[in-house]
Amino acid sequence: MAGRTITRADLCEAVYQKLGLSRAESSELVETVLKEISDTLVSGETVKLSSFGSFIVREKGERIGRNPKTGVEVPITPRRVLVFKPSNVMKARINGDDTAAED
Repeated sequence: MAGRTITRADLCEAVYQKLGLSRAESSELVETVLKEISDTLVSGETVKLSSFGSFIVREKGERIGRNPKTGVEVPITPRRVLVFKPSNVMKARINGDDTAAED
């Protein structure tokens, strides 16, 4: 089931339609929220949005990987990865159960 992708412009338009702010104010609000989330994640902290989910930065250590074409082993450098963990409320909504209790 392929859905459409929601863009920043779509978010700005939704804020404009629902809150009645100007388009410029709506855009600034969306950009401010996204920047705050981004800056928090870059600093290594978790972002938890109640009834939505959590964005978590995880540290992955160095490991040995294998090129599937050649079979050659190569080291994979340590890195940080971003993980999204949906809340129980979001999981229930995705599965069609809107009556689930909030986190």
